[in-house]
Amino acid sequence: MDLSMPHYPQVPIKQVLEQGKLGWQQGAPFPGHALTTHFLFHQLLPSLLLLLWLSASLAVHSPPLWGGHTHGTPRCYSAEELPLGRAPAHLLARAAKWEQTLPVALVSSLEAVGRRKRHKGPPAGTQCPVLQPEEALEADIHQRSISPWRYRVDMDENRYPQKLAFAECLCRGCISTRTGRETAALNSVPLHQSLLVLRRQPCSQDATGVPTPGAFEFHVESIQVPIGCTCVLPRVVL
Repeated sequence: MDLSMPHYPQVPIKQVLEQGKLGWQQGAPFPGHALTTHFLFHQLLPSLLLLLWLSASLAVHSPPLWGGHTHGTPRCYSAEELPLGRAPAHLLARAAKWEQTLPVALVSSLEAVGRRKRHKGPPAGTQCPVLQPEEALEADIHQRSISPWRYRVDMDENRYPQKLAFAECLCRGCISTRTGRETAALNSVPLHQSLLVLRRQPCSQDATGVPTPGAFEFHVESIQVPIGCTCVLPRVVL
């Protein structure tokens, strides 16, 4: 008994599908070949094997996200590999361009203003200001808003970027456009922006699980950064 597999001529896949469609429409098989699963299997098998090989090859040779470790496992950096205050270069390359976001872009100007104010005297308080129309015309948005706010530099050594500009509302209520003074008819609330940052955490460089002194790993974290204030109706009507 001949157990060898039957030989089918190599027919382009497009031609196979077109002829198959015609055969089904006419209720007849391929000219010269029966439209069988066995026939289609031998026509499509080489292409399927090629796709599987390409997928496996890409999975093996693609660089991992965390710098040379298994998928989902952050790399543990020693103090010699990563000085304090630095973030891994390959993570920074994949991260968003922080310099284009408001919380990062404002830091340098806020620090410059802070240095000038230290030379002039103690900083002003955080009380709700009185809105003066003649002064508001030349002021910035956060100063002429009826829900004014100020910016401060938030510092976190275990976060990258370490410095971010945070907005702080100056009033519990909002400023009346008639009197220029605070009114409780409205409430001031902060507006937040989502920002992806890198969070530094201690890690272990051996199998004990005990954190290695000076060793750190980084995780991507989403935080809410206050970037301004606005006026809303109070939840409780007085």
